[in-house]
Amino acid sequence: MADISIRKYIRWLPDEASEPTSTIVLTSPERRFVDLRILLEPKLSIDWGIAGTSTSERADGSDFSHSRWNHWIDSRTANTENLADEGDNYDQADGSILEKGRMVNPATGKQTDYEELWVSEDTRSVPAFASGGSIVDGPAICVVLEMQRDEEGRRGMVVRLGQYCQGLVRTGAGQADITIERLKWDAETGWVKQVRIGDAELPTDFATHLAHEAVQGDVVRVGGDAWTVVETAVL
Repeated sequence: MADISIRKYIRWLPDEASEPTSTIVLTSPERRFVDLRILLEPKLSIDWGIAGTSTSERADGSDFSHSRWNHWIDSRTANTENLADEGDNYDQADGSILEKGRMVNPATGKQTDYEELWVSEDTRSVPAFASGGSIVDGPAICVVLEMQRDEEGRRGMVVRLGQYCQGLVRTGAGQADITIERLKWDAETGWVKQVRIGDAELPTDFATHLAHEAVQGDVVRVGGDAWTVVETAVL
């Protein structure tokens, strides 16, 4: 199931909850995701960027589902072999999701219990331009592109889901070899680039303006990299 998840807070127990970031996770129907966590102060910077695949299951009679996020790209490390994080998701009365788990607190470097509160935003359709300049209206759509050149340490993923588009690319082994981009559709001004950090080129123009024409297997060349459309869906 496709989902636009927006984090409201994170709490490292026993500390109080806070939200120092703008965190949005876009998950496609086939469970590919791009998770961008952007620190807001003192200036926009990358807290964490993750791209990969996820799974979720609920045992019979259980009041929570268990989710696992497999990291194919991680802004904090170039070595993602067998790298994943896991959490238990509890439905709240107001429709939000309370995630509970345990992972390394970057402020302390220690494994710590955490809680994160998530809300989902409805996926919306976005007008698109067809050949000849006409405007195409239709359902909300999803398109996912991937780039992989492991011999050069290059991997990338872009997920367009309705009114949002997020991309993450690693172009080397260092923490500086990361580029992220987030765009959101605005009815007045069109696609707005909310954040871009890094120097690599991503196929976000294709994902935002031409997603309605995308076919699985299409190859888009951007900045010397070949990006493949690995998933398309009408939502």
